Amino acid sequence: MKITKNDFTTTIVPQLMKELGIKNVFAVPKIKKITLNMGITQPQDPRARKPIIENVQAQFALISGQKPQISKATKSISGFKLRQGDPVGVMVTLRGDLMWTFLQKLLIVALPRVKDFRGVASTAFDGRGNFSMGIDEQIIFPEINYDTIDRIRSMQVVIVTSTNSDEEARVLLRLLGMPFAKEEKNG
Repeated sequence: MKITKNDFTTTIVPQLMKELGIKNVFAVPKIKKITLNMGITQPQDPRARKPIIENVQAQFALISGQKPQISKATKSISGFKLRQGDPVGVMVTLRGDLMWTFLQKLLIVALPRVKDFRGVASTAFDGRGNFSMGIDEQIIFPEINYDTIDRIRSMQVVIVTSTNSDEEARVLLRLLGMPFAKEEKNG
């Protein structure tokens, strides 16, 4: 299933209105933005040919379609060999067409490539309608060339919705095609 803003308004919104019993089209929950974040755990070697942050930034730009912002340490921590101002990660906030393109790529291409994938946790909501998930390997995205990465890294994906209800957000993501894991009943 292709996911675009037009598909959302023509097919998903009427289904949401029916399932959630919403009469006003403006009250239907929507996705506001998607935030991607990847941390760098090892310290930067000043003698390295290509700095780690540049490599991670290039990979993140390929995955998201947008140049990422570098997150820097706010204070020095000697136990972690971290100095104030050192890069500790990259992040991107996607909105509009880039958001819909990334969501389509995540749901249709990347998640099915995860080994032994059984679905994403349906309990990963924050109580305010936002969904967070971790991805263990950046190599599930087809843009990443395995030969160019120095290390397999994990990343976090946060989908921010316009609703404050986890149940409404769950219905929204399910209708968009989010593969939630089946809950196993004990007993």
